[in-house]
Amino acid sequence: MKIIISHDVDHITVWEHRRDLIIPKFVVRSFIEFALGFIASSELNGRLKNLAKGKWQNLEELMRFDKENRVPSTFFVAVSNGRGLSYSISRAEYWIKRILSQGFDVGVHGICYENYDNIKEEYGIFRHLSGLDEFGIRMHYLMNSDSTLEFLNKCGYLFDSTTYELSNPYRACNLWEFPLHIMDGNILCKGSRWQDQNLDQAQSTTKRIMEDAFNRGIKYFSILFHDIYFCDSFKTWKEWYMWLIRYLKDNHIEFILYKDAIKDLDVQ
Repeated sequence: MKIIISHDVDHITVWEHRRDLIIPKFVVRSFIEFALGFIASSELNGRLKNLAKGKWQNLEELMRFDKENRVPSTFFVAVSNGRGLSYSISRAEYWIKRILSQGFDVGVHGICYENYDNIKEEYGIFRHLSGLDEFGIRMHYLMNSDSTLEFLNKCGYLFDSTTYELSNPYRACNLWEFPLHIMDGNILCKGSRWQDQNLDQAQSTTKRIMEDAFNRGIKYFSILFHDIYFCDSFKTWKEWYMWLIRYLKDNHIEFILYKDAIKDLDVQ
């Protein structure tokens, strides 16, 4: 089994959310998690301080950690707005180029999934901003419809990683679908809208899912971790991700990019 690590970029600054309810929801969630005992006062204070500073991404910190641990990862960056994702094209362009300059791969964090023309427009914008000819996509909030894969394939996407199921990659015409197997939120917020798991519980759940995947013969195991959580104000989330990378390395499991996995699959 080989591991694919990816990161969705949902936010860049606090100020991009002046006209939506993301900030009040975030504050309420943080106080609930504190009241339930899942975060410490230092974490709560840290979140409020980051709000005041306007910083809501940890991309440099996460790239540094992945690079130090020789983890080739893919960052999905949005070029459209919707459902609480509100950063500008100029910020998207900056981070697409910054991530590529650090040796990581970049794909589209898609907003449009029902209308072919809108999907095609996103594809064209990202291709122009990134300078890439081949790239993949993951839909924001894992949104999809019966026609999504057909539209993505028609646009020319190399791969999609939106479906959430314990299965191997499969072809949809010329497009490769890489099912997502572990997502940070589903591990730390197990059946809840806020964190309800401690680190030991998160580790146990992760090991159980990976063991199940191994027994089912999953060859490419896909993991999603959001960069916003790679900070001390989300201590359990950050520690879970750092533990996960160490755990995989200690067990001598190979990391691979989506595009390199496709090269392997194309010759099998």
